[in-house]
Amino acid sequence: QVQLVESGGGLVQPGGSLRLSCAASGSTFSIYAMGWYRQAPGKEREFLARITNGGITLYADSSMRGRSTISRDNAKNTVYLQMNSLNPSDTAVYYCNMKIGAQDYWGQGTQVTVSS
Repeated sequence: QVQLVESGGGLVQPGGSLRLSCAASGSTFSIYAMGWYRQAPGKEREFLARITNGGITLYADSSMRGRSTISRDNAKNTVYLQMNSLNPSDTAVYYCNMKIGAQDYWGQGTQVTVSS
């Protein structure tokens, strides 16, 4: 059973930065690609970025592109999302994702609120 636990969210002022973390249980973390998504109130969940087990990255053509960096530490079973130049439209719950075959695993999410 895979468990994903996000952390690092919070309240940040416009223009600020946050680094989100997602810790995964189990010994299979290094095998699989990991992704970050977000869901703002009243909106659908939005794909942000993905990183393969070998570190190859893919970013969505979204408003977050160019302001975020996904990375992973396989020794720590953790994937990160560094976000910079945050603005109020980035306010959302951020989720990490692991896809194993046809099965998607999600964390509980971490709230990011950008406000002055």
